Amino acid sequence: MPIRTYADWNDPPPGFFEADLVSHSGPLTSGSFTQTLVLTDIASGWTECAPLLFREQQLLAEVLTVLRGVMPLPILGFDTDNDTVFINETVKTWCEAAGVAVTRSRPYRKNDQAHIEQKNGAVVRRMVGYRRFEGLAATEALANLYRPMRLFVNFFQPSFRLAQKVRDGALIRKRYHAPLTPHQRLVADPRTPQELKDALDAQHAMLDLVILLRDIRAAQRSLIEIADTAPIPTIGAPPLEAFLESLKTAWRSTDEVRPTAQPKPSKPHCRTVPDPLEAVTDKLKAWFEADPGVTGRQLLDRLQVDRVPGDGVRAPTPGGVRA
Repeated sequence: MPIRTYADWNDPPPGFFEADLVSHSGPLTSGSFTQTLVLTDIASGWTECAPLLFREQQLLAEVLTVLRGVMPLPILGFDTDNDTVFINETVKTWCEAAGVAVTRSRPYRKNDQAHIEQKNGAVVRRMVGYRRFEGLAATEALANLYRPMRLFVNFFQPSFRLAQKVRDGALIRKRYHAPLTPHQRLVADPRTPQELKDALDAQHAMLDLVILLRDIRAAQRSLIEIADTAPIPTIGAPPLEAFLESLKTAWRSTDEVRPTAQPKPSKPHCRTVPDPLEAVTDKLKAWFEADPGVTGRQLLDRLQVDRVPGDGVRAPTPGGVRA
């Protein structure tokens, strides 16, 4: 799969999508939990979401087939990160059979997929949250949420789009286009077929924003009920009484309580550079006891004047800097 960076898009026509998975694992990533597949069109920002019962490449290909029949845009390009659920023969074969150009981003460079990363937070996390969802009931509830949500986001939720970015030294100035919905961007794009524009306008005229928000709130309440009643997986933590009892003696151990801690090598506490004032320590102490108000600089000047050969103290150079 060829690599594509954030600077390689060059204003593609509608139909080139970035894809990513959002996990609904909650506080723990153990076990099997629901995933959300997110697709975002680069040209318009059109976003589609679909839940996956579990993370598997064959299931991902089947969900992509279903999304192709729902989306108004054809999938011309499919850009992913380096997750193994995307980088495999199953997804590659599906893209080749569907005539979809497949690319991937660079490893550990999330800015290569800035469009989809923004939608992960602004759409999925804002609508669904961070709770744990697992099982068929939670997956169906997510599907019920995404049906009205896709219409609300794509027809009624405007967003900004970057028009220009200029760097002036360390200062970066950004200029944005006027906020538009994905539907408005598709209609305004001259590369969008006229029949698609007419179909989107007709669908928009039939939508009721109040009904969409009502359906979204109802689906969110259903998700909350499922999350509240589902058992929370544990990681085998000790009982509370045993943990509190262990705190009485944990401080006595010379080792770290954490199982992942590594012992730190002890460093020898010794001087590595000889003390240059060791031979005149008694003399400096006598002068300080005789005159406690004397400064360190005055003692050093006096020491330089009264020095004797072999005392280990070098004379100052002109300007007060040692040689």
